[in-house]
Amino acid sequence: MDDDERRGILLTAAWSAEDVRAMERPLLDHGVPLMRMASSALAGVVADALEDAGVAVDEAGVVVLAGAGNNGGDGLYAGAELARRGADVTAVAVGRGLHERAFADFVQAGGSVPVPAPLSEIPGCSPGFGAGEAGERLRAARRLLGGASVVLDAMTGIGAHGALRGLAATLASMLTDVRGDAGGNDDAGGGGRPVIIAVDVPSGLGVDDGEVPGACVDADVTVTFGVMKPFLILPPACARCGNVALVDLGYDVCSAEPAVRMADAALAASVPRPPRREDAKYSRGVVGLITGSERYPGAGVLTAMSAARSGCGMVRHLGPRRVEDAVLAAVPEVVSGKGRVESWVVGSGVPAAAAGDSPADPQRTAIGALLAHYSLTGDDEADARVRDMPPIVVDAGALDLLPDRVDGRVVLTPHAGEMAALLGRLGEKDVDVAARPLRSALRAHELTGATVLLKGSVTLVVWTDPISGRVRTLACGSGPGWLSTAGSGDVLAGLLGSLLAQRGGTNPSDTGTVAAAAAYLHGLAGRRASGSTLAGWREPRLLSSAGAPSRDTDGGDAEERDRSVGHPILASDVARALPSVIGGLLS
Repeated sequence: MDDDERRGILLTAAWSAEDVRAMERPLLDHGVPLMRMASSALAGVVADALEDAGVAVDEAGVVVLAGAGNNGGDGLYAGAELARRGADVTAVAVGRGLHERAFADFVQAGGSVPVPAPLSEIPGCSPGFGAGEAGERLRAARRLLGGASVVLDAMTGIGAHGALRGLAATLASMLTDVRGDAGGNDDAGGGGRPVIIAVDVPSGLGVDDGEVPGACVDADVTVTFGVMKPFLILPPACARCGNVALVDLGYDVCSAEPAVRMADAALAASVPRPPRREDAKYSRGVVGLITGSERYPGAGVLTAMSAARSGCGMVRHLGPRRVEDAVLAAVPEVVSGKGRVESWVVGSGVPAAAAGDSPADPQRTAIGALLAHYSLTGDDEADARVRDMPPIVVDAGALDLLPDRVDGRVVLTPHAGEMAALLGRLGEKDVDVAARPLRSALRAHELTGATVLLKGSVTLVVWTDPISGRVRTLACGSGPGWLSTAGSGDVLAGLLGSLLAQRGGTNPSDTGTVAAAAAYLHGLAGRRASGSTLAGWREPRLLSSAGAPSRDTDGGDAEERDRSVGHPILASDVARALPSVIGGLLS
C-alpha cells in the first residue's frame, strides 16, 4: 500500500474499539511508546489552538479533566509538556486514581492536581473529606473551567460504555454551562469560553454506535489516535466532535475490516457510467418512475429532472394525466408509459395509505402490484424470478407497500420520520431514529433484507454484501444544511435510480456503494447550488506521529478560512447542478 492509499483509508474508514485495541497491541509489544507519541501530538494541537486564539502558551491556563485510565494518561502527559513550556496547568482528577507514570511526570513538570472525589486514592492528595468540602471543591472546579484558556477532556476513552455517571457526568454538564455562560465568545482566554479539546473521544459518546446516551462533552476539537473510530463518522455523535485531528501512529490498517466508511469523491466518481463512442440511449440505461400523484405532482417532476440529468439514456414515467403533463412540461425528453427499464423509482410524492373509505391512489395501486414481484417466499424457483427483476428505489409513500422479505436490490430511502413509521409497522416499539440512526438502519435491513439508505445530515447506507455475507455500512455527509428543503429527497431518489440503471441493474453486490455514491453526489450538488462550503461531515486533519505540525501541508487551513454559509436553494436547483457535479468528478 502506498502513502496515498494509506492516507485515503485513514481519512475515510473507522474501526471498532475492539479492533483498535488489536491494532495497537503489536506496537505495544514491540515497545513503541504510543502514549508518549500521542500526548506529544496532543500538546502540539493545544499549542496551535492557543496560537490561533492569540494566547501565548506561557500565558495560558490549561485544565486537564483526567480519568483513571490510559486516556487520562494521555491528557496528563500532554499537560506536563505544556507546563514545561510555561503554561499554568491544572489536572482535575476524575475517579479514584490516575495513570501512575503520567501523574508523576505531570507533578514533576509543575502541574497541580485538585481532587473533587472524596474516595480518591491518589498519592499526596487528601481523601475522605465530607459533603460540604466536596461541594466547595466542585465549585472550585467550575471556576477553573470558566477561567481556562483550554480544557482537555481526558475523562473516558474508547473502552467506556453507556452514559456518563457521577463526577464525569457532573463535569460534562459544567462544561456545557461554561460554554453557555460565555455568550458565544469563541476566543480562548481573556474571559471568553475555553477551547474544549477532547482526547481521543469526547466523554459520553457511544464509540461504536455513535449514540449520545446522556450527558457528554461537546468538543471544539477532537484529537484521536491511530485510526478513526465509528463515533467520528456516525450521527448524532459526530456532531459533538468539532474539528477532528487524527494522529497517525503506524497502525496496520489492513489487519481488520473497518466498521464503517465515509463515502468520498473517489467512491462517487467510480459509479456514474462514462460515455462510450458506441453508446445508444438504451445502452446507457432506462429508468422507470412511478412518482408524483394528483395531490403531489411536483415529486414526479423532480424525480424525472434528476434522473434525466444524471447520465442515464432514457426516463420513462407512469402516472395520472396531471403528473404526466407537469413532467413533460419540465422535461420533454421523458417518455410516458410502460416499456423496458433497468431500474425503478417508486413512491416519491405518492400519498400514504388512504384513510377510511377514501379510494386508493392509482399510483399506490400500480406500485403495490410492482412490488409484489419483489417478494421473496423461500421457494427457489419463484425467488430466482424475483432476482431477475431490476433494482428498485422505494421512497416515501411506497414504504408501507414493501413486501415482508426482499433482497438487496430493493433500496429503501426513508428520512427519520419515515423510518420510525416503517419500523413501527415491522413490530419495533419506542423507536427513536434520530437518537439511534445506525441501530435503526441495521434493524430495518435485518427485518426486510433491503438495502437501507437513511437520510440525514449524515446519511447512512446499510446492506449485505452477497459475496462475503458481511453487513456493510457506508456514511455520507457531503451536503450542506440547505438541502433540508421540500423535494430534496425526490431529487435523490431520481438520481439513485439513474445510477442503478447505468450499472445494468441486476447485481446486488454493489447496490450499497451506488446508494452511497448517490448520496454523495446529491450533497455535492447541494453545495454547488447553494454556494456553501459547509457540509454535514468534515474530513479530519491528518497529523504525523512526530507531533502536530504548526500548520497542515494539505490545504486544511485554506478550508478552515473558507467557511461560506451560502444561500437558500430549491430542490430543482439541486437537480440542475447534477450534470456539472458528475462531469467534474468524471474528468
